Amino acid sequence: MRSTLSAAEARRVALAAQGFARPRPDVAGTRQLNAALMRMATLQIDSVNVFARSHYMPLFARVGAYDPRALDRLLFARRAPYVEYWAHVAAFIPAADWGLFRFRMDALRDKYGSKPGGWFDTNRDIVDWVRAELADRGPLRPAQIEHDAKKGARGPWWDWDVVKHALEHLWLFGEVAIAGRRGFERRYALAGQVIPEEALNADIAREDAVRELVSRAARAYGVSTAADLADYWRIADRKAVLAAVGDLVDAGELQPVTVEGWTSAGRPSPAWMHRDATVPRRIDAAAILTPFDPVVWFRDRAERLFDFEYRIEIYTPAPKRRYGYYSLPVLIGDDIVGRVDLKADRAASTLRVQSAWWEPSRPQEAATLLADQLRLAASWQGLEQISVSQWGDATADLALVLPEATRHEAGPSAPVPLADDEPDAGELAAEELTG
Repeated sequence: MRSTLSAAEARRVALAAQGFARPRPDVAGTRQLNAALMRMATLQIDSVNVFARSHYMPLFARVGAYDPRALDRLLFARRAPYVEYWAHVAAFIPAADWGLFRFRMDALRDKYGSKPGGWFDTNRDIVDWVRAELADRGPLRPAQIEHDAKKGARGPWWDWDVVKHALEHLWLFGEVAIAGRRGFERRYALAGQVIPEEALNADIAREDAVRELVSRAARAYGVSTAADLADYWRIADRKAVLAAVGDLVDAGELQPVTVEGWTSAGRPSPAWMHRDATVPRRIDAAAILTPFDPVVWFRDRAERLFDFEYRIEIYTPAPKRRYGYYSLPVLIGDDIVGRVDLKADRAASTLRVQSAWWEPSRPQEAATLLADQLRLAASWQGLEQISVSQWGDATADLALVLPEATRHEAGPSAPVPLADDEPDAGELAAEELTG
């Protein structure tokens, strides 16, 4: 196994581990989607829906224009093989992995469920009532519980926020699981109604769970630092992560490696390469990524791997946005070479390129390759046309290689609405986890 990697080799290792060294299949079905999900190990959820919901996009980047209904069946069907939990924030994990996060569920219960005078302690009557509703009626949307509460037949009236708060606590504690969604609204159920019995009753020691999660992160990343491995599952206990790394090195699963340019305080940053990682001679990928793709979701890693400084500007006032509302990184070859802010204008059946920008590293053929991906993205979303704005140093290049596209005015003050969906759950766990 290699003991040193150049910066370019590290990029190729990382992208290969995420599946980008493979050609896209001619037709992507359940088998290809499952394979991509297993390589990533988890799939982050986000509620913004300007172009496409974030959890659909990593699969599009890897396998091409698949049928989203096939992914829905894997994620949302009754007794689906995947389930939501606070893994890398709110994310899908294999339902069989539920027990790996028992240490986190216990830590969150200790933090939020045991504090005298805390919300959970002072609202146990509400929590008990919500728990009983799920036991009696099976999976429910919060609005269904709220409706019955308002009738007054089952107890005093509690507003939706309080009911949802109870559900969220129980979900974080592992008592409740997500039994799919209607639209983007979650259906909650007691965990035993959703999680396979073997996974539900799995008794995995914290040390063993952290080691297994670090192992999976290392395989998914190919080459990584301790910070990378910790962030993959948002494990705040650095000592536990380093102990797991030590065990995996002793077992021959990880090999220490020095990566060109990976430094801290002027010294090489400790890094490790997974034994299954490969170093391809080249990567011929072309893809549009979501901000929550594992390739870029840890911003420090994205900057270290690709020299790509990336921030989402959703909450930046429109006139102060530098790149756009929800700009998406553009992967060409083994590098991030630009970003595009996309909007699916379904009323006009048009994919709107609200802005587009190049990085200094872009190759000569970048515009042509990105244009192909924009055509594929429009087709995937059932949009008949493409329109390119005039905001960004890549828009003229794109218009030139997209002769079929129209042009429109858009700039940093152009309004783009927030999604009006239910916000992502897990607000309680947004604080640093005691994992």
